[in-house]
Amino acid sequence: MTVIDAYAPLLLRIGLVALFPFSALDKVVNWQAALNQARGGILPGAPVLIVLGALIEAIAPVCIVLGWHDRAAACVLAGFCVVTALLYHPFWTFADFWRFKEGPALAHFWDFLKNIGIAAGLGWVILAARPGPVGSRARGAVVVMRVLPRVRRAGRWPRP
Repeated sequence: MTVIDAYAPLLLRIGLVALFPFSALDKVVNWQAALNQARGGILPGAPVLIVLGALIEAIAPVCIVLGWHDRAAACVLAGFCVVTALLYHPFWTFADFWRFKEGPALAHFWDFLKNIGIAAGLGWVILAARPGPVGSRARGAVVVMRVLPRVRRAGRWPRP
């Protein structure tokens, strides 16, 4: 196992979720601005939504980086990204978007794509293969190599 094999998955997970704890902190520190943005959406209960969003953004990344219920945390965080993209970045509703000029519509478009892109990256965490502990595959190969000849000698295994 190389150094890249050992550390790349951890570094990639950290990179994927690094922005979320800062976003949670921003919701707490800049409460009024977050409240105004949440009230701009179609869902009622802006204060509750902000608290739930901050909790998701604070807890799920830790679970993903530590590998503790990481698939469930990635699923929740991906859902959060998709819902946020659809409800709070509706770039398609701005008349000037289709001219693709600088303005609020284009800003929402980029935020929408970023959220969808992060959700797709979290999909890789959800679908990632789970290799066993280091060396478990090698031990499995040794067991097969020892048992297979015995099974063949006993006549229970067909020869190719």
